[in-house]
Amino acid sequence: MLKKLQKKQISIIAGAALFAFLAGAMVSAPEIGKTVGQWLKLGKNQAEQTSDASIAQSAVFPLISQSLPERAAKLATIAGQSRSPDRNRARYLLASDYIERTQAQKALALLQGLDKDYPILAPYILLKQAQAEDMLGEDGKASDLRQSVLKRYPKEAASVKAIYLIAQPKQQEIAIAQFPSNPLTWEIIRKRLQENPNQPKLQLILANYAYDQPGIVGVLDQLVKQTTLKPEDWELIGTSYWENSQFLKAANAYAKAPKTSRNLYRTARGLQVGGKDKEIAIATYKQLVQQFPTTEEAGTALLRLAETAKTGKDGLPYLEQVISKFPKQAATALVQKAKTLETLKDQKSASAAWQLLIAKYGNSDEAAEYRWKIAQDKAKAKDYVGAWQWAEPIVTNNPNSILAPRAGFWVGKWAASLGKQQESQTAYDYVISQFPYSYYAWRAANMRGLNVGNFDNVRVMNPEVIAPQRSLPPAGSETFKELYLLGQDRDAWLQWETEFQNKIQPTVAEQFTEGLMRQARGENLIGIDKISKLEDRETPAELAQYQTLSKQIAYWQARYPFPYLRETEKWSLERKLNPLLVTALMRQESRFEPKIKSVADATGLMQLLPSTAKWIAPQIKVDIKTINLENPNDNIMLGTWYLDHTHQQYNNNSLLAIASYNAGPGNVSKWLQTLTTQDPDEFVEQIPFDETKNYVRQVFGNYWNYLRLYNPEISGIVGKYSTTHPKLPAQ
Repeated sequence: MLKKLQKKQISIIAGAALFAFLAGAMVSAPEIGKTVGQWLKLGKNQAEQTSDASIAQSAVFPLISQSLPERAAKLATIAGQSRSPDRNRARYLLASDYIERTQAQKALALLQGLDKDYPILAPYILLKQAQAEDMLGEDGKASDLRQSVLKRYPKEAASVKAIYLIAQPKQQEIAIAQFPSNPLTWEIIRKRLQENPNQPKLQLILANYAYDQPGIVGVLDQLVKQTTLKPEDWELIGTSYWENSQFLKAANAYAKAPKTSRNLYRTARGLQVGGKDKEIAIATYKQLVQQFPTTEEAGTALLRLAETAKTGKDGLPYLEQVISKFPKQAATALVQKAKTLETLKDQKSASAAWQLLIAKYGNSDEAAEYRWKIAQDKAKAKDYVGAWQWAEPIVTNNPNSILAPRAGFWVGKWAASLGKQQESQTAYDYVISQFPYSYYAWRAANMRGLNVGNFDNVRVMNPEVIAPQRSLPPAGSETFKELYLLGQDRDAWLQWETEFQNKIQPTVAEQFTEGLMRQARGENLIGIDKISKLEDRETPAELAQYQTLSKQIAYWQARYPFPYLRETEKWSLERKLNPLLVTALMRQESRFEPKIKSVADATGLMQLLPSTAKWIAPQIKVDIKTINLENPNDNIMLGTWYLDHTHQQYNNNSLLAIASYNAGPGNVSKWLQTLTTQDPDEFVEQIPFDETKNYVRQVFGNYWNYLRLYNPEISGIVGKYSTTHPKLPAQ
């Protein structure tokens, strides 16, 4: 039950029971018990080896979310029990905690002989023992233990850690040769490059395996000065530059790479985006079309040639080629053609192009956008029947379009305006069941009278929240998974990066696991981005894997993680704000990156301007000199005060408060005077700033996802909707 914020604190329940409570959030109860790994059906049941009852029922894994003092006694109890997987885990985790607190003797007592009982982490256990011996000043014993790792486990990722700490050049050569994707190998290489920058082989290793790491562009800038690079080296350099959005530099590198369809396209596109050598870019696009006429890049090149043509009329022949030869890109070309013809005042031909789009490419996103534009125009003219007729096919023909839930919701609104209440309710039910992740599912749930909050009362609601434990990654070795589930994030990262060598074209399982690992390291922006972009997969096999993954609550919880939960709870309670609304805004503002800055110098989790912080500080009796906006607690303390302030300005209406947080109170006041509608949904649609319109929908969409994923009551309700399979009413 949702409780008033003033009466009860947010309830945090950690543990495996989460899955039972949330069984209805996305799928039916029998499905929720399966792990992500089981759903993706990895080779030889790899994930299932770790996804047995020992994980689902583990008493150790749920403890990683607790602080060291909180879990010490519990781990000690489990460590003293009879032999079991959990006993081994408890000994290892408790020993790691003791090392963290420099209690080396206690750690050694727990680690003694553990490598034999716990072989999956044996080399890491020896490394922990060495670390403890170092603390006691036993350098010789520590060195012997690390040498033992090299002798007994030479092919394991943990051996690189031993090599790095021993720091002998001959052994470092082994790390470079055998473990080029290990981050500690990168550190070895960086140190060597500092001593001697003229080592292209080492620079190429970083370009290949560490292209997404800080400082790589500087390495590439040095590498391109080499005169001995081969065409395949230039392709690697171009790809590394491209992945770092250095498009002009990438173009120059790709120009020296083998003449493949992709390399030619990126050469031309990099020059075009970089604003340099437009004529060379055009010539390269034409070369691509001539040499690789049937590739997808050739179709895209024709679209680029059309947009760079001197006049719209000059671009039409390129568009015609796309329409006739490239069915995947034909819809895009048809839209461009129709708009060009409208500019040329050829309405008859433009109309024919739009009709062809609907008739032949009705399942395309472009067709959905065109239908939605017509539907909106008809709704503005109060022709709700016509609007309904144009919007309904979007939901059925384009279910993966971002417009589908929006169109379904407005079918419900228009049906209500026509007095067709049953059809309206059916449309809302359809949106909740088919698009449960959408902002419009929240609006539909509100219309159906569910206890999910509305714009005018959501701030004072305090939903019960069940905090999740980590889910099992679907990719990686058993050793990596064990380290990850134990919260040994540094070692898990080293292990995973050693194994994950398919960064440019990862599998669905690998990309999801990479996202989980990034979040574990606190790199939430990158992690959320990688997990969210899985929905962009296009090949049938990958799309099927994504669809399977997206039925799992673990996937959605990874897209909507809960970092800084304690700080958010603390200051939300202080300001009498809904903690999930604060979390939703924070996700939108910063993706939970505490040190992120905008171009305007807005800083941290809730993106506060230094000038705003300076204005707030005296009002809450805090010395601004003690405030660090990159500190999560300080940022949330000031950000929640400001969010409360915006609510007070608008009589606790969260729609206006959130809009003001983005656009400022001056703009919101202007909109209140110029937008005459009393319907909040129409108000959102009429916000003249696209950025703010999208911001409002995204923040409340975030709120809805946190509510449906972490609140047992709403999770269960959404689950029931998912089993009803209503049909969207047709006009």
